[in-house]
Amino acid sequence: MRVINNEEDIKEGKLAAIISHFWIVGLVIGFVMNLNKKNYFTSFYLRQMIGLNLAQFLNGVVVYNYLGNTAGWIVGVLLFIGWIISLFGAFKGEEKLIPYVGEYFQNWFNQI
Repeated sequence: MRVINNEEDIKEGKLAAIISHFWIVGLVIGFVMNLNKKNYFTSFYLRQMIGLNLAQFLNGVVVYNYLGNTAGWIVGVLLFIGWIISLFGAFKGEEKLIPYVGEYFQNWFNQI
């Protein structure tokens, strides 16, 4: 976790970062809000949410179908906990990585 020192970056990017947490629609809205003036804080959370949405999709398609409902439910609960951690980080103005996978999301989607 790295706290952004520039309060102006947090102020400008906080709304889009929070909106990006709300499903695919929120992710698209946050992405569009971040197009004109790239904000590091917003981009951080966009990368987190792209990864989390992909993980949720894979959970629904792969885990539920091949490993069963119980495994899918457990993975779903873990993804939800990661989402809550990330959302609270956005509200607090901190860069909160989703445990275990957040760093991978930052590296995989670093072009955003």
